[in-house]
Amino acid sequence: MSELPHSWALAELIDITEISPKFSGDVEDDTLVHFVPMAAVAEDFGGIDVSQLRPLNEVRKGYTSFTEGDVLLAKITPCMENGKGGLVPHLSHNHAFGSTEFHVMRPSAAVSGELLAYFLSQPDFRKRARQNMTGSAGQLRVPTKWLQTVSLPIAPRAEQTRIVAKLEELLSDLDAGVAELKAAQKKLAQYRQSLLKAAVEGALTAEWRARHKPTETGAQLLERILTERRARWEAKQRAKFAEQGKTPPKDWQKKYPEPVKPDTTDLPELPQGWVWASVDQLSVDQRYGSSAKTNEDASGIPVLRMGNIQDGRLDIEKLKYLPSNHGEFPDLLLQSGDMLFNRTNSPELVGKTAVFRSEVEPCSYASYLIAVRFASGVIPELVSAYINSSHGRHWVKSVVVQQVGQANVNGSKLAALVIPLPPESEQVEILRRFAKQVQAAFDQERDVRKALKQSTAQRQNILRAAFAGELVPQDPNDEPASVLLERIRAARADNGSGKKRARKIKGNP
Repeated sequence: MSELPHSWALAELIDITEISPKFSGDVEDDTLVHFVPMAAVAEDFGGIDVSQLRPLNEVRKGYTSFTEGDVLLAKITPCMENGKGGLVPHLSHNHAFGSTEFHVMRPSAAVSGELLAYFLSQPDFRKRARQNMTGSAGQLRVPTKWLQTVSLPIAPRAEQTRIVAKLEELLSDLDAGVAELKAAQKKLAQYRQSLLKAAVEGALTAEWRARHKPTETGAQLLERILTERRARWEAKQRAKFAEQGKTPPKDWQKKYPEPVKPDTTDLPELPQGWVWASVDQLSVDQRYGSSAKTNEDASGIPVLRMGNIQDGRLDIEKLKYLPSNHGEFPDLLLQSGDMLFNRTNSPELVGKTAVFRSEVEPCSYASYLIAVRFASGVIPELVSAYINSSHGRHWVKSVVVQQVGQANVNGSKLAALVIPLPPESEQVEILRRFAKQVQAAFDQERDVRKALKQSTAQRQNILRAAFAGELVPQDPNDEPASVLLERIRAARADNGSGKKRARKIKGNP
């Protein structure tokens, strides 16, 4: 920590707050008190909802007590890292109880509760707290003994008031800007969804379609694809018989596995020239990815995983690898135009889809993904757009199988998915218009994310300045913090309420 103004002092939390204060007061059991579960505390110190009420006898045991002006900090991972905490607001019913996973700090006269909450909200503090957590994986907690020894830079009390006022001024303006950015981010996501919907329903090319009569309708395209599909199968079978030195048996063509036919029950009417088709009818290959354990060795073959599919696109910044001589290669190497479908994920993310366009080559994919290769005449980006649209999300919800902590849509269900097939010429026009408009939306979203990142950095800089004595000027007439701290220590000693000092932790400022 940089040198503090001469009127400031460092104090440990144990000296300036009461940590985990006990509930006190003669209160009837049926008295209503505020109830604050962990879910009622917003992340990033965004506020505490105290609207829930319960009778005291329901919460007196098994919950943590606190009151107005106390400061809460989630002690357990990941709530602490996510910034669940804050200053307890006005309590109309005087008392509150909440999760046992809260640390409760009751500020003394030495420190403003608002300023203490701002201090704890800093990412730097949360990083240090994370490093000092104890316990088992998934149950890590910030220990009370460590929290007691955390040192805070304490300004004179009058200066604290000025700091809080300045922080509220600066951060309220910043928060208003962040709120606008997040609203824009939400609108852009909605706009992308409307684009997907317009593309797969034909609205995007309605005007174009009225001026351009296709030389081949969607139905004719589907018939051609199915004819070519059967021809490929027969050629493959003949080659197999020849390789084995066998004469094809009688009626061998009847063993052709017919693709799943579309079930158009309750499906809406399509634009003129379009037709419904199943993914099975339109594809030439569908394969699950590799379940082999990947590594960080970038000399191998990159393996796309479910996290690489983001908002209908492939993000290749974070990759895992398999050795180049892995036994599943080259069969599990992707080709440009292969569509990747995320078959297993959380319920809200399962089914996300993107198209591989040789972003990195050679490249493979993991077992939670299904790669679908389509016949000539089918633009895979339009199939992906349908699955990512509201229509596709509705379909996913209708076929998904819920498992422990995950949801699954298998290859058979994907093969049976029914999608609209426009004429090939219209597919090209849809993709041209869709790609142009969705790229503009992605560019705007990128700018919004950049601005949000800058806002986060600006907030951190403002808070650092506040606790370094750089946010407001010092007043030589203010009582130094050291004098106030000494008076508080003396008062504690006089009334016998002094606390045993916690052991100083090396490296703690």
